[in-house]
This record gives sequence, C-alpha cells and structure tokens, in this order.
Amino acid sequence: MMSSHPCYTDDWQRTNPDLVLYLPHLPAGPDGDNEHLIINVMPRSGDLLATWTTGTYESAPNTHTVVSRSRDGGITWTAPEPMPGTNDGLMLGGRWGFHIVSQSGRVYFFFNKCTGIWDTSYTLNGVMRCVYSDDDGHTWQPGGVLPFYRRQQYDHSDPRVPCAWIVWQPAIRDAKGRWIAGFTRWSSFSRFPQPQTGWHLDSRSELIRFDNLDDGPHPQDLRMTWLPEGDSISVPCPVEPEKSKGYSLAEEPSIVLLPDGGLFMVMRTRTGHIWYTVSDDDGTSWRPADILRRCDGGAGMLHPKSPCPIYRLTDGRYLLFFHNHDGTGYGAAGPHDMNARRPIFVSVGEFRSNAHQPIWFSEPQLLFDTHGVALGPGNGTIEGGRTWLALYGCLTEHHHQRSLWYPDRKHFLLGRSITDELLADMVVPP
Repeated sequence: MMSSHPCYTDDWQRTNPDLVLYLPHLPAGPDGDNEHLIINVMPRSGDLLATWTTGTYESAPNTHTVVSRSRDGGITWTAPEPMPGTNDGLMLGGRWGFHIVSQSGRVYFFFNKCTGIWDTSYTLNGVMRCVYSDDDGHTWQPGGVLPFYRRQQYDHSDPRVPCAWIVWQPAIRDAKGRWIAGFTRWSSFSRFPQPQTGWHLDSRSELIRFDNLDDGPHPQDLRMTWLPEGDSISVPCPVEPEKSKGYSLAEEPSIVLLPDGGLFMVMRTRTGHIWYTVSDDDGTSWRPADILRRCDGGAGMLHPKSPCPIYRLTDGRYLLFFHNHDGTGYGAAGPHDMNARRPIFVSVGEFRSNAHQPIWFSEPQLLFDTHGVALGPGNGTIEGGRTWLALYGCLTEHHHQRSLWYPDRKHFLLGRSITDELLADMVVPP
C-alpha cells in the first residue's frame, strides 16, 4: 500500500500493512519509539481514538503519551499530540496508559507516572494517575492520583516507593458487565533481589476491576477492586538454581470472557511456552497456571518472553497472536532473547464447554515478519535498532472492519486487516 505519511524509509511496508497510523520521520528521532498502542471507539462521534507511548528510545527521558484520532475508521489519522495532563515536569511523562469508555459517555485515561523514586526500575515504578474527557477525547481534565493496592510480600515496605506495574491491553467487561484490566506487578528488589543472569525481575499477573466506572464518577470517586483476593498469579521462572526458589515470571496478562461467564487469561513467561489460567468467579480466584496447549492433551503453544495477546471476536471466536517458537527459532538464543520476538502467527480459538482448557486452537498461520531487519532505536538506547514484532497493540472491530494494530519494531504503527477469508481454513480440533 501507499502512505501519505512522510518517512525516511519505505521499510514500513515489509509486513504488508493495510493501514498506517503513524510513521516516524527519522530512524532515531524524538519519535523513534512507539508502543503500547490502545484504540477505542468514542461514544458520541464514533471516531477511533488512539493513544500510545513515544520517545527517542524506550523509557528515554522524553517518553510521554500522545493521542491521535481517525474519523474514517482508521484509514487516516490526525497528527499525534501530547496527551494533556500527563506531564507535570517530573522525570518522565505519563506512559503505559489505557483508556476506558463509560456508558455515561465519559472517557477515562489511566497511566503510569514516574515520581523520581524507584527501587526496581524507573521505567516500571510509578503512581497511577488519571485524566478524563466528556467530549470524546477532544479536551481532558485532571483526575489526580489514584490509590494502587500494595502487596506486602512483593512491594517495597516504604510507601513512598511506588509499585512497579503496567497495564498493556484494553480493558474488557466481565460477566456482570464491569470493566476489568489485567496488569503486571514486578516485585521490589528488597523482596526478590535481581538474579545475576539476565533481566528477569520477579513478576506476577493481577487485575483491576472498576466497579462503578459506567456511572461516570469523578476519578477520585471510582471504586476499584484488586484481584485475585488471594495471592497473585505466578509461573515459575527458570533462573540460576541457587536463586530460583519462589521466583515467578508471569507477565502481560491478556484476558477474554468465556461464553459460560468465566475469564480466560494468557501470559508471557520465560519457559518457552504461553501459560494460561481460568477463573470461574469473576476473577476472585484463579486456577494454578499451566502451559497453554492447542487442545487438552495437545502440543504446547511455543512462545518466548514476549506479548501474546488474545481477543474475543464479536462472532464468538478467539484470536491468539504469538511467535510459534520457544525462543530458539530464527537465530535467537532462547526464551529470554529479545530478538526472539518475531515472526507473528495467528491461531483461531473456539470455546469447548466440557474441556479442561476451555479454548482450543487451530494450527497457527504465519501473518507477517520483519525478516530480521533491524530499524529504529535499540532497547534502552538510541543505537542498534530492533527486529521485533512485540505486539504492544490491540484489535478493533469497527465499521465491519477487523484490524490488528501493531508496532512494527516498536517504531512504525500499522494495521493489518484480519478478514474472514484469512481465517476460513483455520480449523479448530472438535
């Protein structure tokens, strides 16, 4: 396809996108890193509103949130503008944000804001802040800092040190219609000292439920429930033996609602597989996590330490996006290797009411790849480039168009049409 966006290269066409949201002007300019893309339909106009985290490189000092709008279903987008109210001059601007549209018409944008105090990583530690809009995201009002539930066994004992957390996917509704968002909690170094081999902080998956958001209250009057009620959801992390006791790596939960009212969660791990868990009580408690398989007794779904989002379609099917190798494919060195984050495969999922694993999946189909070509900034540096297809994006079904929105190499923001024809031959085990 062609694009009217100015760009220094045509390599954004490598993954054969159908839609273009944003193309950076330079390989390592102030907009070199673009990720954590969330898109929602605005309640009054039907416009698509996109927010994402941008900066010179991942977690650079100029990292902040921007917002863009499409009035034609994602074909064209306005130039991104800084999200009002997310930058107060402290350290980094607001990042890793997500917005939720209330039935009242009020739009809430929640984000992680570094305070300059941290003990795990300033890219993760931060308070939870909010801005809100009553005019489809054209103007925003400050909502202040919201309380973030601390878990004594994982968070720093000093309450001045914010929790380390990220919400990375759009919120969904549970069986009772309440909004829930999955998030990762990383443990303080005071609880789990960082292992000597590799960057794998102790991490757990949890959820926030917004109990009265559809009433449209001021953010300070939001009622939030923190789930699970017991311990967080964990997956053993293979670190060096003398330090492995108790370590977990269960990150970036992606959650879908099941037809029977249950909740189904998948997570990235460092085991070479996607892991999953199920809740039958609206997220209050969860099964012990296990390896995700194509079906009960089937092959495990191979995947390195990378996002693996799952989405429920309006027709009742599910789509799982993942890399389809354990981290040693395509020249990568193992599940921990950031260069293992490619290509992108898709599997169709269907609900199986009497199965232990309630969603079964088709054979995966290759969707797109970067072919190992590195572009843009590196990870945590302006140099190096990235080959990744880490899916810090989202899926929309709007105006009869089903689109996967994705950051190509955390650099170009693109869209791929996921048509019924593409999925037609992907058969799920009976």
